[in-house]
Amino acid sequence: MIKRILLSIVLLLVIAYLVVAITAFNRKPAGLVCRDVELVVKDSVYAGFITKKEVAAILEKKGISPIGKDLDRIRTKTLEQILSKHPLIDRVECYKTPSGKLCIEVTQRIPILRIMSSNGENYYLDNKGTVMPPDAKCVAHLAVVTGNVEKSFAMRDLYKFGVFLQRNLFWDAQIEQIHVLPGRNIELVPRVGDHIIYLGKLDGFEQKLKRVKAFYEKGLNQVGWNKYSRISVEFGNQIICTKRK
Repeated sequence: MIKRILLSIVLLLVIAYLVVAITAFNRKPAGLVCRDVELVVKDSVYAGFITKKEVAAILEKKGISPIGKDLDRIRTKTLEQILSKHPLIDRVECYKTPSGKLCIEVTQRIPILRIMSSNGENYYLDNKGTVMPPDAKCVAHLAVVTGNVEKSFAMRDLYKFGVFLQRNLFWDAQIEQIHVLPGRNIELVPRVGDHIIYLGKLDGFEQKLKRVKAFYEKGLNQVGWNKYSRISVEFGNQIICTKRK
């Protein structure tokens, strides 16, 4: 009985010690000010879109720059709300470090297509299929979509094609322009070769482009890249070429 009482007392003392130790460890020094802002761009492949200088300029313009301010008075939620309004930012997470830094983790919106429709609409489409304003100042190489581009068609069908281009190194480098004809038929303008690739409808575009690539490797590499003015893969299992006059 006495052993149980002593054991209980020891356990209570250990628990009390742990509570006091954890509380003391997590307690921030009084008067600690923010020394620096550390920017972490999670999708590092596109890290050039958002810079520390740009983030600092936004916070300075809004009058909420944290540098030199008491850490306890910095409202991270306010910073997150302000920065999330940037056209190239998808999500923001701000937190304070024990060393006196403010860390800002940014998940970017990645543009995949530039839309310049014949109806006057001009915008970017991002990797989630949502519209970004033309003043987003994107620096990446993007295929430009022209012609009869309805926004609903761009956000659904062209978005899928844009994601494919983003993930396919060969076609991402090769396709310079996507032209939408009446009836939503698609022409592609490549960077290499003086010809047009006619897809017809976007249905089955991966298989169509696979046939074009095979024709590039087995045909154009032999006869020359400028022999044909038009390469059509509209219909299954065939390629129809128009010779240049």
